[in-house]
Amino acid sequence: MSPLPVDDFLRAGIPPSFQWPVKFCTATTVAAFVLSVITGNVSQVDRVWTFLPTIYTAYFALLPLWPHKAPLPLWPHTPEVIHPSITQTYSPRALLMLGLVVFWMFRLSYNTWRRGLFNLHDEDYRWQIVRNKIPPWLFQVFNLVFIAFIQNVILFLLGVPAHIAAFQQPERLSTSDYILGTLAFVDVVLEFVADNQQYSFQTYKHTGAHEKNEWIGARIKWTPRDAQRGFITRGLWAWSRHPNFLCEQTFWVIITLFPLLAPESPNLSPLSSTSMTPLWSLMPALVLCSLFFSSTRFTESISLSKYPEAYSAYRQRVAMFVPLLTPVWGLLLQLRGKKAAVDEILFGQDKTGKKEE
Repeated sequence: MSPLPVDDFLRAGIPPSFQWPVKFCTATTVAAFVLSVITGNVSQVDRVWTFLPTIYTAYFALLPLWPHKAPLPLWPHTPEVIHPSITQTYSPRALLMLGLVVFWMFRLSYNTWRRGLFNLHDEDYRWQIVRNKIPPWLFQVFNLVFIAFIQNVILFLLGVPAHIAAFQQPERLSTSDYILGTLAFVDVVLEFVADNQQYSFQTYKHTGAHEKNEWIGARIKWTPRDAQRGFITRGLWAWSRHPNFLCEQTFWVIITLFPLLAPESPNLSPLSSTSMTPLWSLMPALVLCSLFFSSTRFTESISLSKYPEAYSAYRQRVAMFVPLLTPVWGLLLQLRGKKAAVDEILFGQDKTGKKEE
């Protein structure tokens, strides 16, 4: 038996509406791994992280736009076998989700750009730490399996909620759409504030100067005590150790909930006839939150090694993600008689305890 061509192999057992995204995901995975081997830089996926979820979401939200046959390799197309109502009518819910994801993309792209991470020579500092801990051959296995493959699959999964919404075909937006849309918008704004506070702090820490024309929410007068501490503990970061990560996870949970809380059922979806539908619906949020939790634990281990006393106090006083838990941690420290000492380490500004406004 002769081997199947690549296109035929990708079509085998894959729903028609997933054929192009799977093909595109395969291509980006191969490209990311090959470029990482050639350049020695494994942050290839990091540079396109801000764009890939938007591409997948746009593909599903704009299914009526694409031709039935691709004029060029990797050109998005909508197979003819997909139900005619899907290929002829746009889903207002999927379009709303696309608009929110584009908004998310602009925020992340701007933050990535100003931090210089689009530089082709830049590499996430955490990859070098992993590289130093394991043999070179094992790191390449890690590079292929996790950095190139699993991360690309996760970015593909973030488009699945838009796929379900596209097949629901609602005539108009529902109450849940308006509520979730508002929450998602506010969430991205809060994440932008967290980004700005972190960027403003890092600018002061490395240059000793306050950033000019700071964004609203980041106009904090940092002090030498803040810089000496080494990490940010003011603003949103006084309530959550990772407010940006919290908002990032929350955003994709909200996107996942759009089709789940909608009054329509995806009767035309190729996934609706399988027992995997609930799993597919929840997969984007579950996988992303799992990734962020493990990644955050690793990031914190690095911070703890750099600032053992202060960061240990930070972990005792401020919740990892959920701000509502921070007062609880403070109360527990108060009962143990340690809150004043911990607060001085994290929030104190001078020897007299007077905070600069």
